[in-house]
Amino acid sequence: MQAFPLSPSFPPPKTISAASTDFDLTERAADGDEFAFECIMRRHNRLLFRTARSILKSDADTEDALQEAYLRAWRALPTFRAGAKLSTWLVRIVINEALGRLRRSRAEVIPLESAMACADPLTQRSFEEDADLQPELCAMRSEVRRLMEARIDSLPEAFRTVFVLRAVEELSVEEISAALDVPEATVRTRFFRARGLLREGLSHDVDLAIDDAFAFAGARCDRIVAGVMASVAEHRDISRSSF
Repeated sequence: MQAFPLSPSFPPPKTISAASTDFDLTERAADGDEFAFECIMRRHNRLLFRTARSILKSDADTEDALQEAYLRAWRALPTFRAGAKLSTWLVRIVINEALGRLRRSRAEVIPLESAMACADPLTQRSFEEDADLQPELCAMRSEVRRLMEARIDSLPEAFRTVFVLRAVEELSVEEISAALDVPEATVRTRFFRARGLLREGLSHDVDLAIDDAFAFAGARCDRIVAGVMASVAEHRDISRSSF
C-alpha cells in the first residue's frame, strides 16, 4: 500500500503498543486500521480459541470458526458500542459462529443405519473395532498411567507399599496387616494418607494441565491472524476495484 505524507496540520497517529487499550485499538480498527485489528486478534486469540474449542471440540473446526468470527467482527466494528467490553463482544460473536456450525453439522449427521451400510473400509472398521483398542485412547491411557505411577513412586515408602497392596493388588486390610506386621488401624491410616497425597499431587498436575489445555502458541496464532488479514485485504482490493 502506498504511503502518503501527513499534512502538517494533523498530528501523527498514536503508536500502537502493548499498553494501547482495547478502546484505542477498536477506534483505529473501525477507521480501517488493519494493524490495529491484527493487534486486537493477537490480544484475544487464546480466549476466543478456547471459547470456540469448548463448543466444537475440534482444533481444525475451531480455527475455521474463529477466522469467520473475526471477519464478522471486522465488518461489524463500526457498530461496536464504546461502553461495551471488547472481549465480551468478541466472545459473543465467536460463540454464535461456533453454535451455528454445530447446528449445521448436527443437521448433516448421517443416520447410524446408513453409516453401518457404508462400503468405505475405514468407516466399517471404526464400527467394528473395540473403542478401547483405538490408538488415541490407548496413548491417552498410557500417559495417564505414567502420571499415576510417577505420583505413586513419589509417596513415602510406608504409604506407597500399603497403597499398592490395597489399591492395586486389592489385598484386604487384614492381609496387609499380616504381611507388613503392622496393626490394621495403621494400614487404614497409611492408605487414607496415601490417597490424600495422591489427590493433592494429581490435583496439582491437573491444574498445570488446565493452564496448558488447548494451547494457543505462536504458529496457530500466526496462522489465524494471517488467514483473517488475507481475507480483509482481499475484501479491500475488491472494494477498491469496484470504484
